[in-house]
Amino acid sequence: MAKKTILITGCSSGIGYDAAHALHNRGWRVFATCRQEKDCVQLRSEGLESFVLDYADDNSIEDAVAETLSRTGGTLDALYNNGAYAVPGAVEDLPRDALREIFETNLFGYHELTRRLIPTMRAQGHGRIINCSSVLGLVGLRFRGAYVSTKFAMEGLTDVMRIELAKTPLDIILIEPGPITSEIRANARPHFEKWIDWENSPVRNTYETGLIPRLYEATDKPDSFELPASAVTKKLIHALESKRPKARYYVTTPTYLMGVLRRLLPTRMLDWILLKS
Repeated sequence: MAKKTILITGCSSGIGYDAAHALHNRGWRVFATCRQEKDCVQLRSEGLESFVLDYADDNSIEDAVAETLSRTGGTLDALYNNGAYAVPGAVEDLPRDALREIFETNLFGYHELTRRLIPTMRAQGHGRIINCSSVLGLVGLRFRGAYVSTKFAMEGLTDVMRIELAKTPLDIILIEPGPITSEIRANARPHFEKWIDWENSPVRNTYETGLIPRLYEATDKPDSFELPASAVTKKLIHALESKRPKARYYVTTPTYLMGVLRRLLPTRMLDWILLKS
């Protein structure tokens, strides 16, 4: 029996890296993609099939889809959209181009890659499309407006796609992690430095006393309720291998908690709780 195949994005570290190796070890044929070739070289040295896929580049997406389908003979069982980054900063300090840029990767790239693979899955009569969202696709937190906005948009786009494809053999699934051990904070630093003029911000003091120390100071202490990337992979495996996968998979206590609170509490009360976070 041929191995099941999956294309995973954002595999250089964290959630994507763990998922690629875990699924490979479970017998899946994994196409583990990264934005940079140097990371693909590392993954290939570890026994994975890896090539470049940059969400912000349509040509890169087109080439990655062609490479995937050429290796499988024109089929693909699953897609796991995972790659993303953050631009920390107050919403009033976010330039328009910063939002344009993060949406290109965190949303538009997901959409374009998915759109290119749906015809293959329709033709073969099966397929699972899994989008990695976040607890920040359920609620917003201060200084995370750029990232939050992409995840809220992804939640809506994915929900509509699930409804539209309900009568097809395709499953459309969201995974919503809370705090997970990853490189997202370190990876956010160059984007913060590129876009946020914090020294001239009306909330400069908050940057100096809160965001910047959190962003730059190395610490071995995990965030509250933080789990390793393997916790996300565990839910991913269920989403991929269950006969009847769920539409949503929560990961970490904060996601479960916020999923409940946003349904039960008045907006102002939820805001008060989030201000304490």
